[in-house]
Amino acid sequence: MSSVAVSKKKGFGAVLWDYLTTVDHKKLGVMYLFAGVLFFAIAGFEALLMRIQLMVPNNDFISAGLFNELLTMHGTTMLFLAATPLLFGFMNAIVPLQIGARDVAFPFLNSLGFWLFFLGAIFMHLSFFMGGAPDAGWTSYASLSLYSPGHGIDFYVLGLQISGAGTLISGINFIVTIITMRAPGMTFMRMPLFTWTTLISSSLILFAFPPLTVGLFFMLVDRMFGANFFDHTMGGNTIIWEHLFWIFGHPEVYILVLPAFGLFSEIIPVFARKRLFGYSSMVFATILIGFLGFMVWAHHMFTVGMGPTANAIFAIATMAIAVPTGMKVFNWILTIWGGSIKVTVPMLYALGFIPSFVAGGVTGVMMATAPLDYQLHDSYFIVAHFHYVIVGGIVTAIFGSMHYYWPIMFNRTLSEKLGVLTFWVFFIGFHLTFFLQHFLGLMGMPRRVFTFQADQGWDLFNYISSIGAIMMAVGVVLLVINVLLSIKTPPVNRRDYWGDGRSLEWSIQLPVPFYNFKQTPLVRGFDPCWLEKQEGNKEMMTYAEPLGDIHMPNNSILPLIMSIGLFIAAFGALYHPDGVSWSVPVIVIGLGITVLAMITRSVKDDHGFHVHVEEVIATEERLYGKGGNK
Repeated sequence: MSSVAVSKKKGFGAVLWDYLTTVDHKKLGVMYLFAGVLFFAIAGFEALLMRIQLMVPNNDFISAGLFNELLTMHGTTMLFLAATPLLFGFMNAIVPLQIGARDVAFPFLNSLGFWLFFLGAIFMHLSFFMGGAPDAGWTSYASLSLYSPGHGIDFYVLGLQISGAGTLISGINFIVTIITMRAPGMTFMRMPLFTWTTLISSSLILFAFPPLTVGLFFMLVDRMFGANFFDHTMGGNTIIWEHLFWIFGHPEVYILVLPAFGLFSEIIPVFARKRLFGYSSMVFATILIGFLGFMVWAHHMFTVGMGPTANAIFAIATMAIAVPTGMKVFNWILTIWGGSIKVTVPMLYALGFIPSFVAGGVTGVMMATAPLDYQLHDSYFIVAHFHYVIVGGIVTAIFGSMHYYWPIMFNRTLSEKLGVLTFWVFFIGFHLTFFLQHFLGLMGMPRRVFTFQADQGWDLFNYISSIGAIMMAVGVVLLVINVLLSIKTPPVNRRDYWGDGRSLEWSIQLPVPFYNFKQTPLVRGFDPCWLEKQEGNKEMMTYAEPLGDIHMPNNSILPLIMSIGLFIAAFGALYHPDGVSWSVPVIVIGLGITVLAMITRSVKDDHGFHVHVEEVIATEERLYGKGGNK
């Protein structure tokens, strides 16, 4: 394997094969990141079309039917296919480095999780070119989706089922990685906050995705075989879908926001140059949010008619979840307080995040008041609320972390000047878009309407809102330009790019070698990188072992083949209700491909390979010049 370990430039085909077969968490992190950016751009474009349609009253820019498709695909794509993979990109790239591991626990499954997600996402988006996208809203309530003509909902169900399986697999992988693969000395209460939030998020995935899987399965058999789980005229219950969906759906928003919290808990102490205030309470708050996140789902259903008892219980639970979230906000503020603050682009996003997210949280507590929710429900107030938490909380975290972790992920830097410009354009655009939507909602504008009559007092606010959306689009374009420009920047080639790094990932000499650590680090306390710097250690790391052979996993094309099998089978399932003769054979062929790949994986013993000491030394010299990793 020495030829692979110490390779020079490779041709395009070889590089492509490398990415299709890779099990390296760093490469998979990059793939998640770029897939996420792709779907983020698509979903953003869908939102922009909707905002252009709503810019003026009685607009006919797009039809009602297309508006419903855009609305559904915008929500579904942003949550499942943009925010999730972007955060998984950071988890993959950073968590193993933070805990001192050479890869994740199950590298093969890491690759499988990515390809399932990606092919499920592609499948869902093919709906636009194959007879219409899903059009029942991102929540796909059964009362709408069962009667939706065409194949849109089938694309939704099958695509989400495949990519949800990928997410579940990745979640399990991170739980096992964090529990079993920490370096010596990396106790639970020394783990960086991003690792903690990844652990809790992954636990939420483990418990939240099965209800979604079940709900989607019921929907699938309702539509494919005429079962009646959700058809009330046949003894089914359409409300059960709402329960199954939201028992997944509310934890899902915490699955997304907890890693975002974790990323800000990494960024803020570094640029305040001060250890995170209240670390143990931050850990406790994270666990508490994870726990309470499962007890609030029916606050999405106050107007369904569950009765005052259920409404009261869910209202109280929802208000309770604001407490640990508030703890986090105060801890961030107290970390900044008295710090020697350096306002970089990541810190700007962190400072913008705090007030924006608090605003979103406050409106959330307002809606948790069940009687008030009767007024606010299904109005633009709801739209304003959840975009404040999702854009203000998650998107700011993703953009800030792109700047923050770009050196580790790519050994390049993003431009600070362009980054500051991007921040202000996007941030101002975001507040212009969504701030006024609170008032549109209070003035009675319902959500999910494709047009509105003039002179109801909604005209100006909708116009301003659409201007803001255009600004956000410009901001995203600027970010992409920044990414493209970074290709030409000089390589970083040093440790601790920001100069104030605290956690283990900043101790690594860039570029990160494929085995991450030539020797397993010994973690001697919280914020190990900071600790070693304080003691004058130039390497910023103490080692737990002498230089020895390193065991690494083999690449494999099987995850891609397994995912392609399910992708093919999904087309068979999609056309089954039409009564076409080829649908069952296609299902059989697709599942056959997947099962064959699984059997191959089981029969073939894959023991990985060893990187011998000589190769480690040679790699270090090639990457960092003579004397290796000094």
